[in-house]
Amino acid sequence: MQDRSTDVEYPPSEDTFFVANSIEYESGDCALDVGSGSGYLTKLLTENFRYVVGTDINFGALKNQTYKTSNLVCCSSSDALNIQFDLVVCNLPYLATEAISDVATDGGAEGFEIPKQILDSVVPRIKDHGKFIFVTSSLSNYEKLINYAQKLGLKVKILARKKLFFEELILVEAVK
Repeated sequence: MQDRSTDVEYPPSEDTFFVANSIEYESGDCALDVGSGSGYLTKLLTENFRYVVGTDINFGALKNQTYKTSNLVCCSSSDALNIQFDLVVCNLPYLATEAISDVATDGGAEGFEIPKQILDSVVPRIKDHGKFIFVTSSLSNYEKLINYAQKLGLKVKILARKKLFFEELILVEAVK
């Protein structure tokens, strides 16, 4: 997997705001934003959680966040963390691609390969009854991803759908 270029900026977009609308009233002790990017979701989580961590595989993205926060870790998903969270959020890299050239958007084969790795990483870090909220797309094999989350023991439901010009965004909640 390649690191995305450190000089490329990824401002919040439609899928980020879609996640934001669903988490603005979530609260608890600890929250994690996987793939923090601009820091928008991480910053939002600091309003209702005592302790918030943002991770990103791109050190440049963390260093140059538009929405500055503390507790940033450069790692793949949550692999470097040894803490459990009440809430994990992720704007998954869900585009179906043959090769991973941009880890911010490319999900690999069927848009499943990278989201699967993220699920494998975060599930052990979700507290009992904790939630993982993520966005995926009709352009990926989201059914396969939902089935995989269920195989990992998560209770999964689609929270919302949003039609865009060329795709439908799908907001998913997976509870441990």
